[in-house]
This record gives sequence, structure tokens and C-alpha cells, in this order.
Amino acid sequence: MFIETETTPNPASLKFLPGRQVMASGTREFATPEAAEASPLAQAIFDTGEVTNVFFGSDFISVTAAPGTGWTALKPQVVAILLDHFVSEAPLFAGGDASGISVPPEADEALLVEEDPADADIVAQINELLETRVRPAVAGDGGDIAYRGFKDGVVYLTLQGACSGCPSSTATLKHGIEGLLKHYVPEVIEVRAA
Repeated sequence: MFIETETTPNPASLKFLPGRQVMASGTREFATPEAAEASPLAQAIFDTGEVTNVFFGSDFISVTAAPGTGWTALKPQVVAILLDHFVSEAPLFAGGDASGISVPPEADEALLVEEDPADADIVAQINELLETRVRPAVAGDGGDIAYRGFKDGVVYLTLQGACSGCPSSTATLKHGIEGLLKHYVPEVIEVRAA
């Protein structure tokens, strides 16, 4: 088995591609060692002591190194952990698979604003654009994007994975995503990080 790595726009994050499916559906971010306890793989990566974020995408794992940590020593450790995991066909989540895990939405995953039911068509257009145009591009950089609400022309979004701490995340939101949404959905006047 060979695990490819790719750089991301975030210099602290690397994207690891095992050449097979990681998550059957959705994504999962682990921002603390405590959160990583739900996944033996994420926990093993955090156990290196030099990681601040692990993110599972459909066919990749993004890992963010702690400040001051160089990838020269950390990268071989992460590759070894990933190889052990995928070669042994170990479960991704404790309990065998994610089907038995019920994760209540965290406060940071809830909508930030109370949406007006009259905006349902606008919200549907926004979510369609996010799903078809934005998420694939952000996944290419080792992250994901979460919709957090729409009110008074403002779309609230959260960047996850390698994108969450990226120095260019503000530019991505303001120039890339905001421009796209304003072009296709005239009711959108601004995009804000949530």
C-alpha cells in the first residue's frame, strides 16, 4: 500500500491520500485529543503529541501540525500510523463503524441565526452551490465547509479541516465563495466566517 501526501494552502496541514475510501459519507473533524477518542485512527495521530487537528474526508485525511512542529519528523509518523490502520483494516470509529454512533450536534455546528422561512428558496440555492461548487474545491485543499445560516443577505459559513486555520481562509471566504454566491444568488450581499 502506498499513501500519497499533498500540501494544502495551510502550511501547517498536509493531506494524506490512502488510495481508498476513508468516510463513506460526510466528513468528521477532530479538533482535540478528547474528540479523537471516538476514532482509534484519529487518536493514534493525536498521540504523536504534535497534532492539533485531524480531519476525515471521503478519500483523504488532513492533519494539522502543532505550532513549531516540522513535517520532516511528523510526516513519517503519520504515514506509519495510516499504513498500520489501512493494512490491518481496522475500524475507523470505536465500535466497528459509524453506524452505531450518535453524535449530537455541537454548538458550533448549529445554525447561528434564526432563518426566515420566506428565505427557504434562497437557502436551497445557497446550499446547492455550496454542495456542487464549493465543497469539491475545499475538499481538494484538505478541508470542508459547513453552512451556519442566512439572514438579512449575510451567509454564515465555517471552514473545517486544513482550511480552518489556513492563512488564506479569509480570502477564500471573501473573494472566492462570496463572489460565487453573489453572482448566482443576488440576495446574498456578504459571506461571514462563523
